[in-house]
Amino acid sequence: MTVAVLGAGKIGEALLSGLLDAGYDAGKLLFTERHPERAAELTERYGVAGVEVAEAAERADVLVVAVKPQDIDPLLDELSGLIGPSTLVVSMCAGLPTALFERRLPEGTPVIRVMPNTPMLVGAAMSAVSPGRHATDEHLRTVEELLSSVGKVIVLPESQQDAVTALSGSGPAYFFYLVEAMIDAGILLGVPRNVAQQLIVQAAVGAGKMLDEGGQHPVTLRENVTSPGGTTISGIRELEKHGVRAALLDAIESARDRSIELGKAHEE
Repeated sequence: MTVAVLGAGKIGEALLSGLLDAGYDAGKLLFTERHPERAAELTERYGVAGVEVAEAAERADVLVVAVKPQDIDPLLDELSGLIGPSTLVVSMCAGLPTALFERRLPEGTPVIRVMPNTPMLVGAAMSAVSPGRHATDEHLRTVEELLSSVGKVIVLPESQQDAVTALSGSGPAYFFYLVEAMIDAGILLGVPRNVAQQLIVQAAVGAGKMLDEGGQHPVTLRENVTSPGGTTISGIRELEKHGVRAALLDAIESARDRSIELGKAHEE
């Protein structure tokens, strides 16, 4: 099965890299990229051929659309005259519903909407998958198998995709933001930057492992670190005083709303 990634930005490159790391044949992968320098760089790095959209549409069994939402209209105009209903289209475009692709592509084209995230680069993605009207169980299995090679996969109703975009699509950025702030705090306290980074990154890795493998609720894990009258509760008091929990709720809600806006911008 030949897979073509249309748009080799951060997510497109992450998928290529992840599939190759998982043992996928480079000869069965293609990508498109508007900038020749970037295309040459990716081909040299991964050994995957960069091609034009027309060639990708002709050769690929699966087209993974990973362009920015604002770039989708010219791409769909081009694809509409190039593919038939036997081509599986996988959208990784934030906010864009399967109905948009089904409306603009040949009748009966199977479309599956995916919200991945950048940990795909290290084989630790969380990808949420929602089938469109014409996607069969076999199409769904194909996409699940592809994405399982680069992380975990969950199937859910498309009505939840905007929330998923805000939670796990944007989620890594929130963790990076917090880690950045904690490293800065270490510097403020007199710890060298490289030491502060080692301490905080390993704390994040360890905490993530406990969350993933321990089976305990985050509240329980947090309480286990929070001794009466200790240092942790003193720090948490400051987080609550400054409304960090409320700020996170607002941030995720805002990201969800932006995802909805992106979809509405393409409504007829």
